[in-house]
Amino acid sequence: MKNFKPRTYTQKIQLRIKMSYFLLVLMLIYMVVMGELGGDSRVMTGLANTISDFIFFGGIIYTTTRIVHNKKLLKNKLLLKEQLQSEQDERNQYLHDKSGGIALDLLLIFQLFITVTTALLNMPAFCTALTLLLITLFLKAGLYLFYSYFR
Repeated sequence: MKNFKPRTYTQKIQLRIKMSYFLLVLMLIYMVVMGELGGDSRVMTGLANTISDFIFFGGIIYTTTRIVHNKKLLKNKLLLKEQLQSEQDERNQYLHDKSGGIALDLLLIFQLFITVTTALLNMPAFCTALTLLLITLFLKAGLYLFYSYFR
């Protein structure tokens, strides 16, 4: 078995930046592929068009802001230290774990992808995907609020 050295926080931030760039490239490839193979915009409802644009372009904007934020952290050691302390805060970790943790975070990412894809291809599937996405979002937010205020 290979022994891995623990990464420093700076190395973790650099990895996050690389992963964010990779995600941006994947999103742009997805946009081109779905534009070529994708659905007929005449069949899309106004809601499907709005939601898919909001999710897709919101994802691009969010990823870009995370890249900028992480680059600022690398330039300013004080900000880097503050960010490390906030990530290691036990209360924040507890709330994240109790509100679904990484499993629910990954589920939300997959549901966002499925919702955007079905908005372009199939309206009944889009309605189902959007409903499941909203239920999952409300469940995560509800659990987070419950454990942050009542526990």
